[in-house]
Amino acid sequence: MKSITIKSIIVILLVLIIDQTVKIWIKTHMILGQEYKILGDWFIIHFTENNGMAFGIEFWGKNGKILLTLFRIVAVTGIGWYLKILIKQKAPKMVVISISLIMAGALGNILDSVFYGVIFDESFYQVAQFMPNDGGYSTWLQGRVVDMLYFPILKGHYPSWFPFWANQDFIFFRPVFNIADSAITIGVAYILLFERSFFKHIE
Repeated sequence: MKSITIKSIIVILLVLIIDQTVKIWIKTHMILGQEYKILGDWFIIHFTENNGMAFGIEFWGKNGKILLTLFRIVAVTGIGWYLKILIKQKAPKMVVISISLIMAGALGNILDSVFYGVIFDESFYQVAQFMPNDGGYSTWLQGRVVDMLYFPILKGHYPSWFPFWANQDFIFFRPVFNIADSAITIGVAYILLFERSFFKHIE
């Protein structure tokens, strides 16, 4: 039990350190909308910020943002409690690692939401300062999540006969995301791919 607990903690800390290091570098070195091409047009570091849920969805203004952040905190607390139970029950190592990835990813984005509005100023038309003298761009629980990983692997146009998006630009993969999002995706993907063995264990 001690070994898997240590591995779980290491996974969570590594994801958080990498995620926050990259985000802080982006905030303090790039202007919002700026980008660097890493692998041609296939892999781009593109600085954007997410005000709400996935894909920038927002609801109920500032109050909605506070509720969303509080919900994330409650959710990650629940994940931590569940992770502790899995370790005590000696769940398969990769299940514990997967839940650890999900927890780490959730924590990474929570840190943005809780603190970034206070510790950074705006990134519009300027590189943000860390701990600016005039205060941050917002208040506690009102921070925006930093995204930067962009993989527009395929580009083209929908044909004129295509419903809803006729003649519009097509990009795959369009969403811009971050390390924390990647950790969540990897953790969830593993559980979904091996859910039979996972649910067999917890029944």
